[in-house]
Amino acid sequence: MKHMLKYTFSLLLVFISFSGMAQELSKKDSIAPKTERYGVRFGVDLFKLTRSFYEKDYRAIEVVGDYRLTRKHYIAAEIGNENKTVDDTQLNFTTKGTYLKAGFDYNAYENWLGMENMIYVGLRYGISSFSQTLNSYKIYNPNPYFVEAPVAVSGEEFNGLSAQWLEVVAGVKAEVFNNIFVGFSFRINRLTSNKKPQNFDNLYIPGFNRTYDGSFGVGFNYTVSYFLPLYKATVKAKKKETKKKK
Repeated sequence: MKHMLKYTFSLLLVFISFSGMAQELSKKDSIAPKTERYGVRFGVDLFKLTRSFYEKDYRAIEVVGDYRLTRKHYIAAEIGNENKTVDDTQLNFTTKGTYLKAGFDYNAYENWLGMENMIYVGLRYGISSFSQTLNSYKIYNPNPYFVEAPVAVSGEEFNGLSAQWLEVVAGVKAEVFNNIFVGFSFRINRLTSNKKPQNFDNLYIPGFNRTYDGSFGVGFNYTVSYFLPLYKATVKAKKKETKKKK
């Protein structure tokens, strides 16, 4: 009996020692500073890339990227090239050129620690340099019910065209694999400047898309991107509000 009590007492001492060590480790983990990753994310627009395969009159590629500036703010940019032929009721034309869009995104999503998903809104300023080729057009016919308007082949090319615009962005990005993100965004554009050719209008602008009402446009992209972490920063703990006793 005496040996049994001694053995039990020894086990209790060992258990208490391990319990104390576990509490100390847990305490250290709880007070350890929490960090978040900062870095560069870059990828491509899959929507434009796949559209180039199934639409014969369209060729485009767009590279996207962002850099995490603060917990909620990102510097973002897109650069691309488009070549599109539009067959309208009155004319057929080809637009080709390059564009650059730069601005910022604000992440409105409150991630759990270790997550880097985004539900964001943003703003871009876009510039585009391009050319227009008038392939063919229909001559104006005052009596369309009796005689079909003849088609005139032109081939006239207008170079040195440019446009600038503001773009409002709303989108989502989610991590599907380690450092691999997929996302989509909607864009509403408004032209701020538009250098047009003589006797012709810029009905399609690379990066801006089709112009509506002369100055408005809309856009969409579907991206896959890779996040390259550069450093980690400590997350500041939120101060708890304490009520004063009356």
